[in-house]
Amino acid sequence: MKIAFFEIKKEERIFFESHLNGHELFFFEKPIQDIVLQPEEYEAVSVFVGSRITDDILDRLPKLRYLQTRSTGFDHIKCKTLYQKDMKVSNVAGYAGPAVAEFAFSLLLNATRKTHIALDRSKKGDLDYLDLKGIELFGKTIGILGLGTIGLQMAKIAKGFGMKVLGYSRTHKAVFDELEIDFVSLESILENADILMPALPLTPATQGLVNKRNAPLIKKDCIIINTARCEIIEETLYHSLSNIIASDVCSDVSLAQKENFLYTPHMAYYTKEALARIMDISLRNMEQFLNGEIPQNCLKLTCEKEYD
Repeated sequence: MKIAFFEIKKEERIFFESHLNGHELFFFEKPIQDIVLQPEEYEAVSVFVGSRITDDILDRLPKLRYLQTRSTGFDHIKCKTLYQKDMKVSNVAGYAGPAVAEFAFSLLLNATRKTHIALDRSKKGDLDYLDLKGIELFGKTIGILGLGTIGLQMAKIAKGFGMKVLGYSRTHKAVFDELEIDFVSLESILENADILMPALPLTPATQGLVNKRNAPLIKKDCIIINTARCEIIEETLYHSLSNIIASDVCSDVSLAQKENFLYTPHMAYYTKEALARIMDISLRNMEQFLNGEIPQNCLKLTCEKEYD
């Protein structure tokens, strides 16, 4: 079978070559839209988040039977078109819990203790700190939007800091009670959270979940940490809210110049362990397809995938 991998790194190529013997493999460092400019006979394709799967791309892959994205998010894939083609599509679910949750708290600790400012000063020989008074996480209320793999990991970390956890999810699970998570409405979280952490995939149901209509409910001193897709929060709010906002996913890099905004590259997932899990899960999905099975992370291509 002809299998093409896009946005592939050296270590990924070595990994897949060592496990997919007997197949014709093609590896490309660039996204699919930069490579597939004419019809190709690939039967299976593996992409990452920079590859945009459009009608035009699919028209150039007439023999495509299976598409996988080596990511949890799948908003770069045109779900409706693939559904009409009755094609198997999978993502990589559950790989990023520790990585993203820990990164979210690293942003939070920078926001509450201003350590990034202190470190920068000390490198310049400036040890002044009296204008860097912080706040403690102990006893604060955190509101987590979405209680899947990442959201639950955030809740566990928050409990370790002695925080009260409010959770918003479509369904209630027994583990919420075990972790003493208060299962509440979105409005209740916005009204009561000292810290707000979205942990949702981007779908039509979650886009603009926090918006100009409900944003007035947010506490003026609430700290917002967004390591989910930036569109979960309505774009205008990044510019208008005076709250401290920390993010690794905002589409407007100029926001990094704002005093209340902490912005990093999209790197929350980027750990040695998480990258290994991405490869392992992607390989398992691919092998299941090649064996005539339904990949374990096969998506329902209605773009209404549950976020919990």
